[in-house]
Amino acid sequence: MIIQPGIAKANMGVSREDVTFEDHPLNPNPDSRWNTYFKDNEVLLQIDKDVRRLCPDISFFQRATEYPCLLILDPQNEFETLRKRVEQTTLKSQTVARNRSGVTNMSSPHKNAAPSSLNEYEVLPNGCEAHWEVVERILFIYAKLNPGIAYVQGMNEIVGPLYYTFATDPNSEWKEHAEADTFFCFTNLMAEIRDNFIKSLDDSQCGITYKMEKVYSTLKDKDMELYLKLQEQNIKPQFFAFRWLTLLLSQEFLLPDVIRIWDSLFADNSRFDFLLLVCCAMLILIREQLLEGDFTVNMRLLQDYPITDICQILQKAKELQDSQ
Repeated sequence: MIIQPGIAKANMGVSREDVTFEDHPLNPNPDSRWNTYFKDNEVLLQIDKDVRRLCPDISFFQRATEYPCLLILDPQNEFETLRKRVEQTTLKSQTVARNRSGVTNMSSPHKNAAPSSLNEYEVLPNGCEAHWEVVERILFIYAKLNPGIAYVQGMNEIVGPLYYTFATDPNSEWKEHAEADTFFCFTNLMAEIRDNFIKSLDDSQCGITYKMEKVYSTLKDKDMELYLKLQEQNIKPQFFAFRWLTLLLSQEFLLPDVIRIWDSLFADNSRFDFLLLVCCAMLILIREQLLEGDFTVNMRLLQDYPITDICQILQKAKELQDSQ
């Protein structure tokens, strides 16, 4: 999935394949493996840019993993690592950014205070593999196996908490398989939420627009006064709920709190209906500030959510659920 065409594992008795007759780097054929390879590099550059900034509030992702992929790191093999592919490409990642339409900021302001150049993780010495590089490989393989959706900015924020949970397991035998377990769970989770990342489905009943409107319709049912205030100020759910729902609140709270929220989400039989109630609860819990604030103040509140007591939010969401 990740190696350059024409390179095979030397110690398996397979030499470098002569591809010049049928395929080569300048082959314009859409079916060319080289053509696919260069297109994959565009996806890889965006993934690399995003995973180097994953969870900047903790140092975990920039540390070396105890269980790197030895097959790839083995100097006896001619395998080209994803790290080397990124270093060698001449494309600029800024030109291949693939964000969701109409969204200019998918990261919470308080998590991106530092300039991007200072916020990116450095590459570790040869022979070591950082946790962010493992996440990069997971996302790249997922993109290869799911070309219909490939990689969309924000998926890194979905896979991050999953990988962290597996890679910090106190049982070393389980921790050793964190990469495979994360890939499995990420693939299954994406099967349930992938519609959020597909623009053509935005306005369908399974799309993100419908879910954002559902947050407001629930708020209208539970707190008419607050709903009318937001409507009066023309504060649309797209301004804040898009990120809340698409990234499962992973950008609104610190990682330990995100894991606690996800624990409740995944334990609930109607997990993503419960997410809508959590979002509604978040609005109701700051209703006094929202009712008093003007458009600018309220937008700041919603884009940099002030409450850090996760249990309070979940308790309020459960009350809303019970009252339905």
